[in-house]
Amino acid sequence: MQSTRIEKIQRLIQKELSEIFRLETSKTHGTLVSVSQVRVSPDLSVARVHLSVFPSEQGATIVKNVNDNEKPIRYDLAQRVRYQLRKCPELNFYLDDSLDYIQHIDDLLAKDKNQDKE
Repeated sequence: MQSTRIEKIQRLIQKELSEIFRLETSKTHGTLVSVSQVRVSPDLSVARVHLSVFPSEQGATIVKNVNDNEKPIRYDLAQRVRYQLRKCPELNFYLDDSLDYIQHIDDLLAKDKNQDKE
Protein backbone atom coordinates (compact mmCIF):
# COMPACT_ATOMS: atom_id res chain seq x y z
CA MET A 1 0.00 0.00 0.00
CA GLN A 2 1.45 3.32 -1.06
CA SER A 3 1.13 6.48 0.89
CA THR A 4 -0.85 9.45 -0.32
CA ARG A 5 2.34 11.50 -0.53
CA ILE A 6 4.01 9.08 -2.95
CA GLU A 7 0.85 8.93 -5.08
CA LYS A 8 0.77 12.75 -5.31
CA ILE A 9 4.45 12.81 -6.31
CA GLN A 10 3.82 10.15 -8.96
CA ARG A 11 0.95 12.17 -10.42
CA LEU A 12 3.04 15.36 -10.38
CA ILE A 13 5.94 13.68 -12.19
CA GLN A 14 3.57 12.08 -14.71
CA LYS A 15 1.89 15.42 -15.45
CA GLU A 16 5.14 17.33 -15.88
CA LEU A 17 6.83 14.62 -17.97
CA SER A 18 3.74 14.43 -20.18
CA GLU A 19 4.03 18.15 -20.82
CA ILE A 20 7.77 17.86 -21.58
CA PHE A 21 7.17 15.05 -24.07
CA ARG A 22 4.21 16.87 -25.62
CA LEU A 23 6.38 19.89 -26.32
CA GLU A 24 9.23 17.77 -27.72
CA THR A 25 7.05 15.53 -29.91
CA SER A 26 5.23 18.50 -31.42
CA LYS A 27 8.44 19.04 -33.41
CA THR A 28 8.32 15.49 -34.82
CA HIS A 29 5.12 15.13 -36.79
CA GLY A 30 3.46 11.73 -36.73
CA THR A 31 4.88 10.49 -33.42
CA LEU A 32 3.01 10.63 -30.13
CA VAL A 33 4.65 9.84 -26.79
CA SER A 34 2.57 9.74 -23.63
CA VAL A 35 3.43 8.86 -20.07
CA SER A 36 1.13 6.03 -19.07
CA GLN A 37 2.45 5.27 -15.59
CA VAL A 38 5.01 6.50 -13.05
CA ARG A 39 6.16 4.46 -10.07
CA VAL A 40 8.42 6.10 -7.49
CA SER A 41 10.50 4.13 -5.00
CA PRO A 42 9.62 4.60 -1.30
CA ASP A 43 12.74 6.70 -0.71
CA LEU A 44 11.87 8.89 -3.75
CA SER A 45 15.26 8.29 -5.37
CA VAL A 46 14.16 6.38 -8.49
CA ALA A 47 11.14 6.79 -10.74
CA ARG A 48 10.12 4.10 -13.22
CA VAL A 49 8.36 5.84 -16.12
CA HIS A 50 6.32 3.81 -18.60
CA LEU A 51 5.92 5.43 -22.01
CA SER A 52 3.28 4.64 -24.59
CA VAL A 53 4.41 5.40 -28.15
CA PHE A 54 2.27 5.76 -31.26
CA PRO A 55 3.00 4.35 -33.82
CA SER A 56 4.15 1.36 -31.80
CA GLU A 57 6.76 0.30 -34.40
CA GLN A 58 8.94 3.20 -33.27
CA GLY A 59 8.54 2.40 -29.57
CA ALA A 60 11.87 0.68 -28.96
CA THR A 61 13.92 3.37 -30.72
CA ILE A 62 12.06 6.20 -28.98
CA VAL A 63 12.55 4.66 -25.53
CA LYS A 64 16.24 4.05 -26.28
CA ASN A 65 16.66 7.70 -27.32
CA VAL A 66 14.80 8.90 -24.23
CA ASN A 67 17.00 6.75 -21.96
CA ASP A 68 20.10 8.11 -23.70
CA ASN A 69 18.87 11.68 -23.03
CA GLU A 70 17.76 11.04 -19.45
CA LYS A 71 19.91 13.79 -17.92
CA PRO A 72 18.46 16.74 -19.89
CA ILE A 73 14.93 15.39 -19.32
CA ARG A 74 15.63 15.06 -15.59
CA TYR A 75 16.98 18.62 -15.55
CA ASP A 76 13.84 19.95 -17.28
CA LEU A 77 11.69 18.02 -14.81
CA ALA A 78 13.70 19.36 -11.87
CA GLN A 79 13.18 22.93 -13.10
CA ARG A 80 9.43 22.36 -13.29
CA VAL A 81 9.03 20.72 -9.86
CA ARG A 82 11.67 22.66 -7.95
CA TYR A 83 9.12 24.20 -5.58
CA GLN A 84 7.28 20.92 -4.91
CA LEU A 85 10.19 18.46 -4.58
CA ARG A 86 13.47 18.93 -2.82
CA LYS A 87 15.29 16.37 -4.95
CA CYS A 88 14.32 15.12 -8.41
CA PRO A 89 14.39 11.31 -8.66
CA GLU A 90 16.52 9.40 -11.14
CA LEU A 91 14.42 8.49 -14.18
CA ASN A 92 14.26 5.05 -15.79
CA PHE A 93 12.11 4.82 -18.92
CA TYR A 94 10.34 1.67 -20.10
CA LEU A 95 8.08 0.90 -23.03
CA ASP A 96 4.44 0.33 -22.10
CA ASP A 97 3.13 -2.30 -24.49
CA SER A 98 -0.31 -2.71 -22.92
CA LEU A 99 -2.04 -1.16 -25.97
CA ASP A 100 -0.34 -3.68 -28.26
CA TYR A 101 -1.44 -6.48 -25.93
CA ILE A 102 -5.05 -5.25 -25.99
CA GLN A 103 -4.95 -5.02 -29.80
CA HIS A 104 -3.59 -8.57 -29.99
CA ILE A 105 -6.42 -9.88 -27.78
CA ASP A 106 -9.01 -8.03 -29.91
CA ASP A 107 -7.53 -9.58 -33.05
CA LEU A 108 -7.69 -13.05 -31.52
CA LEU A 109 -11.31 -12.56 -30.44
CA ALA A 110 -12.29 -11.28 -33.88
CA LYS A 111 -10.54 -14.23 -35.51
CA ASP A 112 -12.35 -16.66 -33.18
CA LYS A 113 -15.69 -14.96 -33.91
CA ASN A 114 -15.12 -15.26 -37.66
CA GLN A 115 -14.28 -18.96 -37.29
CA ASP A 116 -17.49 -19.55 -35.34
CA LYS A 117 -19.55 -17.99 -38.15
CA GLU A 118 -18.01 -20.34 -40.71
